[in-house]
Amino acid sequence: MDPEGKKPRTVRRKAAGLAGDAADIGSPGSGPSGQGYLDGQLLIAMPVMGDPRFERSVIYLCAHSAEGAMGIIVNRPAGSIDFPGLLVQLDIIKKTDQIKLPENAESMKVLKGGPVDTGRGFVLHSSDFFIKDATLRIDDGICLTATVDILKAIAKGAGPKHAILALGYAGWAAGQLENEIQDNGWLHCDADPDLIFGGDVEEKYQRALRKIGIDPGMLSNEAGHA
Repeated sequence: MDPEGKKPRTVRRKAAGLAGDAADIGSPGSGPSGQGYLDGQLLIAMPVMGDPRFERSVIYLCAHSAEGAMGIIVNRPAGSIDFPGLLVQLDIIKKTDQIKLPENAESMKVLKGGPVDTGRGFVLHSSDFFIKDATLRIDDGICLTATVDILKAIAKGAGPKHAILALGYAGWAAGQLENEIQDNGWLHCDADPDLIFGGDVEEKYQRALRKIGIDPGMLSNEAGHA
C-alpha cells in the first residue's frame, strides 16, 4: 500500500537490504532458535544509542539474517494521520462512509514505522488473517502484510483481530544491528502481542523495559546489558 498513490507492492526482504523472497522472512530456523538471529523479537532502545530517530523506541524485528535486518517501530504515533482518513486518501472508502467503519477500523493505530520508505504502509497483524503471496508469517502469532487488500478487509470488518499500520520501516545493513547491540544501543526480549498491538502507545517503552526487569527511572547513558 502506498499513501502517495503509487501502485501497491508486496514487501520483500531486499527492501531492507536482505536477499531472497518475502516468504523467507518467517522460514523455519531463521529466528532466535535457529541461527541466533532476532527476527520475531522486540528491540528496546537504550540511552547510549544517540540516534534521535530511534530514541525511546520499541521495534518489532520482522527479518534478521547475515545480510541485514528490517523492523517496525511500534510505539511512535504518526501524528495527525488517522486510519479512517488514510482509507479515504487511498480511495478505499468515501469520506461519507467513515462513520460506517467497524470499531476496530476506527480505532486502528497509525504509527511511524521507521525512517526508511516512509511513503509505504506496513500492517503488522495477528495470524488469523492471511493473503497468499502477500502475507509474511514472522512467527506463530504475528504476520506482516503490505498490500492494500488488508486495508480493504479491515474496512469491511473482515480483517485480522489485532493490527497496527506503520508508515515506513527501520533497516540495518549486514552486521550493523549486531554492532549496535554490542555497543549497548539495544536490548532485546521476546515479543509480547500486547506490546505490539496495545493501544497505550506512549507507555510501551516503559512497559518493555519492565518486561525485562529494568526500572526506567534507573536508566542512564552508562547503562549496559540487562
